[in-house]
Amino acid sequence: MSITKSEIRAGAYYDSVVLMQLQRSLAALDGVEDAGVVMATPANLELLADFELLTQEGKTANPDDLLIVVRAGKAEAAEAALGQVDALLTARRSSISSEFRARSMAGAAKNLPDAEWVLISVPGRYAADVADEALDLDKHVFLYSDNVSVEDEIKLKAKGVEKGRMVMGPDCGTAIINGVGLGFANRVRRGPIGLVGASGTGLQAITSQIHNLGGGVSQAIGTGGRDLKEAVGGQTMLQGLDYLTGDEGTSVIVLVSKPPAAQVSTRLLQAARKTGKPVVVDFIGFAPPAPQIGNLYFAAGMEDAARLAVELAKKAPGSAPEVAKAHDGYLRGLFSGGTLASETLLGLQNFLSPLFSNVAHRDEQKMADPLRSQAHSILDLGEDVFTVGRLHPMMDNDLRIRRMKEEAEDPEVGMILLDVVLGEGAHADPASELAPVMQTLKKARKDLDFVVLVVGTDEDPQDSGAQVEAFEKAGAKVLREVNQVVAYVSAALGSESDAAAHPVKRFVEPLAAINVGVETFYESLKAQGAEAVQVDWRPPAGGNEDLMSILEKMRS
Repeated sequence: MSITKSEIRAGAYYDSVVLMQLQRSLAALDGVEDAGVVMATPANLELLADFELLTQEGKTANPDDLLIVVRAGKAEAAEAALGQVDALLTARRSSISSEFRARSMAGAAKNLPDAEWVLISVPGRYAADVADEALDLDKHVFLYSDNVSVEDEIKLKAKGVEKGRMVMGPDCGTAIINGVGLGFANRVRRGPIGLVGASGTGLQAITSQIHNLGGGVSQAIGTGGRDLKEAVGGQTMLQGLDYLTGDEGTSVIVLVSKPPAAQVSTRLLQAARKTGKPVVVDFIGFAPPAPQIGNLYFAAGMEDAARLAVELAKKAPGSAPEVAKAHDGYLRGLFSGGTLASETLLGLQNFLSPLFSNVAHRDEQKMADPLRSQAHSILDLGEDVFTVGRLHPMMDNDLRIRRMKEEAEDPEVGMILLDVVLGEGAHADPASELAPVMQTLKKARKDLDFVVLVVGTDEDPQDSGAQVEAFEKAGAKVLREVNQVVAYVSAALGSESDAAAHPVKRFVEPLAAINVGVETFYESLKAQGAEAVQVDWRPPAGGNEDLMSILEKMRS
């Protein structure tokens, strides 16, 4: 019959790698059948119970205690194994045990004043305070720790934005900064492709494929998995996008994540449209409006994202699509074609917010009253509410002309978008009626722009070439495809990213870092040629919650 024995070490702290190594060493001893070495959190106790390793003594352990459990065929073997714990811990200590270890983060900063980065992998309930201290020392933060509250994440990232420092994480597993991998990263050559990712394995997959395709990586910035949730708002991805926009070593940008919240996606794509650089977007599970919208290239997957990035990087500098001049005011789209209105809405909803329509795709887009526009609006004037007792707007321009004048009277409107559908059965010469109205309205309001989507051919009765010429003479921007409309309007009206108000401080080379937590990350930094200092971190007040609260009150 097997015997299970345990030992509790109150307030003892070791990083998770050391605990893993100790557990494996104990399990490998003669006569030992299984072993468990954990901090005695409720979740870990439950796991031990599932593996039939939780003793009555172990149930009394506190979350800050180290719990060591051994199951053996005989009691003597179990006791002998527990008796070797200290020797195994000494043998398993990292090779850095003989090197300098800072007793505090401030001490590490004094020892390595060039360190701009702090890598944090301490237990989650302490991680926010450690990250906050790193920001107070004016450092960028790579926060590997998980189990950090959303509220703490929001506070840390807001503080990072104000200080011009990045907070990558929590739960950020991957980054490559100045050619040095942080956390879990692959060795890749340097080059002109910069990435920002809310997916660690996604970053690894794409950077590896970029390398395998002959390309190179300038920076790969991790954000943590929750960054694109609505509550967090994509703060780190916006910072990363802004950083890569201003980085001379980056000519192509890649964004990768699981599907962002709708509002966050809009903010990110708005910001990406303003970069002036090609941006490859791989939002996994996201339905893109088109393969390309202006300078945005929507990838079908991670391999496709890598391929697109490498191909774009090979093009001559300055080859990014032209970005339209920024324009103030709301868009009012007045369509005669329902499908054209719907497809335009589908594309623009990724860039304009708030956006309303009488052919809405989302509940929040539904107009309260289609007779009254609000914010950005896309209207299908061919819907029943507008056509009772009158001809369809493809044949009769009267309703659109009235609505154009009404929209132009609103000082918050900056752009009016029309579709003009030519062909059999349509109005014989729509430009003859619409273009003069545009000229009159533009004279009254020089800040008002018109965009016209012309659908038709040169063999149509109306002659598409003649129609285009008439609208252009009236001062309108004429486009022939919905994708072109979405690209033009999104570039002109998409709002600026708020991350640019607090630009991120440039990453200084060579990379130097302070590591707080898992020693493997320190060893990785050193192996890659980076300067680093390991902090010999211990939980404050030995992890005692009451003492920690007293100390916090004293500091306050």
